[in-house]
Amino acid sequence: MDWDDLRIFLAVARCESLSGAGKRLRIDPATVGRRIARLEDAIGARLFAKSPQGYALTEQGARLIPHAERAEAAALAASESLSGPEGLLGGLTGQIRLGAPDGCANYLLPQVITRIAAANPGLEVQIVALPRVFNLSKREADMAIAVSRPEAGRLTVQKLTDYRLHLVAARAWLADHTVTTLEDLKEHRFVGYIPDLIFDKELDYLAEIGAPPVTFASNSVSVQLNFLRHGAGLGVVHDFALASAPELVRVLPDLVRLTRSFWLIRHADDTRVTRLNRFAEALIRETRIEIARLESIA
Repeated sequence: MDWDDLRIFLAVARCESLSGAGKRLRIDPATVGRRIARLEDAIGARLFAKSPQGYALTEQGARLIPHAERAEAAALAASESLSGPEGLLGGLTGQIRLGAPDGCANYLLPQVITRIAAANPGLEVQIVALPRVFNLSKREADMAIAVSRPEAGRLTVQKLTDYRLHLVAARAWLADHTVTTLEDLKEHRFVGYIPDLIFDKELDYLAEIGAPPVTFASNSVSVQLNFLRHGAGLGVVHDFALASAPELVRVLPDLVRLTRSFWLIRHADDTRVTRLNRFAEALIRETRIEIARLESIA
């Protein structure tokens, strides 16, 4: 079985279209279609079912995915080996795409990635900030940060760091409102996530502290933070984000204090890729340093 055909098969499976795969691989969609047909003929099975929504894997196609991904990982490892001992002769190079929740992506990763890149001038990093879980099987990212540890899938998971969150409000808002007990929370407006767009139970902070339904809501941490900065009410915010919003102060810090964790998730086959292993090590180290720094000044 030809590796190049498997490479094209993986692209179609991840993009769910010939045009998307062609764009990713920089080849003509018609060529993609011919190569998929050739692969299907070679193995004697249909790999995709075409529908108005795109190309969906058949049962046979789904069974081929783990084998193709192992071949992909082996090809990447071989390429690294032939390109030289990167760890000894130079820094990390090439492009790495990292998926993350938008709070982490906005208020933590820029400074962390900047430090890593400063030590590795040949490295290019793309941060994809989305308020949802990433699909590593479709290669939406090389690795992803999540707020819950996944329990299924061919993945490797490492704890990235713990982090803290507190109830906060703008100083100007607090000048006009009294909050001295947990009972007082019921009398005020809250900022938080749109309830039906909470994609992970770990993000349902307000239910945990017994807050009333939100008045101002967004699926974006950045929007929530700006609501609070402008005096919309009370809300739960990451301590590491408070350095970006000096208008905000903690409210009832001894009574409302949450701890959560970020998890670094990778495809299982990628553990053989030295470049990704080294980047993951640097990411874990620098993230923990930055969390400690930011939480000490929050």
